Amino acid sequence: MPTSKKSKVFMGIDPGLATTGYGIIQEQGYNFRLVAGGVVTTPAGEEFGKRLDMIHKQLDSIIKRYRPDSIAIEELFFAKNVTTAMKVSQARGVAILAARQNGYAVKEFTPLQIKQATTGYGRASKAQMQKMTKLILNLKVIPTPDDMADAIATAICCAQTKEFK
Repeated sequence: MPTSKKSKVFMGIDPGLATTGYGIIQEQGYNFRLVAGGVVTTPAGEEFGKRLDMIHKQLDSIIKRYRPDSIAIEELFFAKNVTTAMKVSQARGVAILAARQNGYAVKEFTPLQIKQATTGYGRASKAQMQKMTKLILNLKVIPTPDDMADAIATAICCAQTKEFK
């Protein structure tokens, strides 16, 4: 009698100070389904440390609620604004901290790797990646906002990376 394979749950995070996206998908055989997705937002006028604390607390709550098998985060790719990159890096750090405090090793993926996993082409446009995310998850519409869509694509990348399963 064959044993049934336990389905796995993957969480993707697209870090940002104003908006951090998250996506939770579940592997079902050779298919995936969207379990949850959303964004953690922080008000621009709020003190910087408090904004980081808000991101940490909300992600901690989401991790505790969904208890994914694996968590992945998008690596930063900035070429323009160093100040923005530093603030996003700090938001990324608290996202990793929330995962680590819940006992998770965090897998990091570049935008190129995420696009490769979702579209088959690392230089695909964001629109192409979003369309493929919709198809992979058999959704009626493309997930929005962009931060959530990117986080969902990160979760798909994590699920499709054999070394991390």
